[in-house]
Amino acid sequence: MAGVDEAGRGSLFGAVVAAAVVLNPADRIRGLNDSKLLDAPTRERLDRAIRARALAWAVAAEDAAAIDAVNILQASRRAMRAAVAALPLRPDCLLVDAVALDWPGEQRALIHGDARSISIAAASILAKVHRDALLRAWDPVFPAYRLAGNKGYASPEHLAALQRCGPSPLHRRSYAPVGAALAGAQRQLALFHP
Repeated sequence: MAGVDEAGRGSLFGAVVAAAVVLNPADRIRGLNDSKLLDAPTRERLDRAIRARALAWAVAAEDAAAIDAVNILQASRRAMRAAVAALPLRPDCLLVDAVALDWPGEQRALIHGDARSISIAAASILAKVHRDALLRAWDPVFPAYRLAGNKGYASPEHLAALQRCGPSPLHRRSYAPVGAALAGAQRQLALFHP
C-alpha cells in the first residue's frame, strides 16, 4: 500500500510537489503525522527516516507553468500520479489524501488522510520537506519575496513584494494575488511606454 500526498497547493510561487511512500510494516517509524502539524526539525528528521527505512518512496513535481495551464487540482493529480509511477515497486493499493487519481489499481481517497493514515502522513512529510528545500534554494535568486520564510504563501511581506516588484517568472499567474500584481505592473509599464 502506498500513501500519496502533495504540498504547496495554496502557494503563490513555484511547483506543487507530491510524494508516494510504501512503508515497511516490519520497521515502524514513530511520530508520523500530518506534515503541517510538525515543526521543521521534526519533519526533517522524519524525512531522513522515511527515505532510509521505507520499502519505496518517490517525489515528483509540476511547475508553475503547468499549474497555470491545467489548474492546481489537475497539476496536483499529475504530480501524484508521477510520484506513484516513479516508485521502484508497484503498490497493490493507494491511499490518497482527499482526491482520486487516474490509476488502474485499487485506491481510497481519504478526507484529512494525512492525519488518518501514517502512509499518507509519510508522503506529506516527504513532499513538504522537498518543496521547502526548493523554496530555500530559490530564496537567494528572488530575495524580495522572502521565500525561505513564507514558502511562497501569501504572507503580508510576500504580497507587499508582489505589489512592489511584480511577479517573478516562477509565480503562479493564475492565482488572484499574482494576477493582480501582474496587472498592476503592466499598468505601470504602460505609463512609461504608451
